[in-house]
Amino acid sequence: MKINLVIIPTYNEKENIERMIRKVFSLKTPFEILILDDNSPDKTAEIVQRLQIEFPGKLHLVQRQGKLGLGTAYLTGFKWALEYGADYIFEMDCDFSHNPEDLEKLLEACDKNEADVAIGSRYIKGINVINWPLGRVLMSYFASVYVRMITGMKIMDTTAGFKCFRRSVLEAIDLDDIQLKGYGFQVEMKFTAWKHGFNITEVPIIFTDRQEGSSKMSGGIFNEALWGILRMKIRSWFKHYIPQKSQLS
Repeated sequence: MKINLVIIPTYNEKENIERMIRKVFSLKTPFEILILDDNSPDKTAEIVQRLQIEFPGKLHLVQRQGKLGLGTAYLTGFKWALEYGADYIFEMDCDFSHNPEDLEKLLEACDKNEADVAIGSRYIKGINVINWPLGRVLMSYFASVYVRMITGMKIMDTTAGFKCFRRSVLEAIDLDDIQLKGYGFQVEMKFTAWKHGFNITEVPIIFTDRQEGSSKMSGGIFNEALWGILRMKIRSWFKHYIPQKSQLS
């Protein structure tokens, strides 16, 4: 049986973590979960440890020493997933802005429709965002416009953080060479997969702003992504990307 592993980074998510875990495990499709907790002061990790007794072999936990950033959390998770033998690796937030039921749509895009990377897209069919202030919607939307202009990618939701990767994609990418660690990390992973020739597809989702806990977005994170994308593009001129065989080729 193929292993579908959902990677969820956490920092102070005690209001959401148990509901999220139970929801993912209630889905018809079998998923496993890897929680990467950055030493949450609210003891998120202790809730996960309690639930590990209830879900042995399905719920995994990596505890890090502090708040080290979204990108480094996912990179740690990707390496763990490859060593574990996962076939499909997912990125998902813990705050229910990503609907866990959409995991099955992302998996179908890769497993049945043979995409290499499936993106849960807020912008492939209009703008599907609920409960965000207009300013944040516009910032996010035009950030994707900016990324498309700089990179040449045709992806509508370039900053999306709800994704499914085939194992072969993460094996082809030099994870130690990924430079951006904040939200720009999401763009760099897509850009690198695209440069390697993998097929990337967008699956429409509805994004709902978190109801519990606090957002981790900040102006500094946005600025890092803004200038980081430009530096990423310039670096790409001096890198050699080995063409990979897409599932659709």
